[in-house]
Amino acid sequence: MDGLGRIVAEHPFFAGLDLPFRELIAGCAKNVRFEAGDYIFREGADANAFYLLRDGRAALEISSGEGPMVTFQTLDPGQILGASWLVPPYKWDFDARAIDRVRAISLDAVCLRTKCEENHDLGWDLMKRFVPELSARMQAARLQLLDIYGRKS
Repeated sequence: MDGLGRIVAEHPFFAGLDLPFRELIAGCAKNVRFEAGDYIFREGADANAFYLLRDGRAALEISSGEGPMVTFQTLDPGQILGASWLVPPYKWDFDARAIDRVRAISLDAVCLRTKCEENHDLGWDLMKRFVPELSARMQAARLQLLDIYGRKS
């Protein structure tokens, strides 16, 4: 397995993934790098990738309507970034910004969706990996909101 295939296979998100699926996914992969402060993606833009974070941290941000952007979650190496590629209309729901230099594997969304349509077992395996991740992030956001707004004076 080549360098990208090995990196994909060793990423915690894909732990235990069958070799044929790792090879299919690696065919959609490329290395990317973002400098501190760079936007990885912006709200409303096409969700054309998802990312396996290797080094550096990324902030997930939303607009507060007035004033500065609000960071609602910080992601670390070993985590994934971006799930909007899974859900039509395939647009980002928030911004992602590099806190420091980020090295990641970018997985092309069109390539992955095509491979999942062609191989439903691959699609099912990916969904089983994404749903717990998304559920955990929703729970973390819920707890953060309770911490901020749940206390009555």
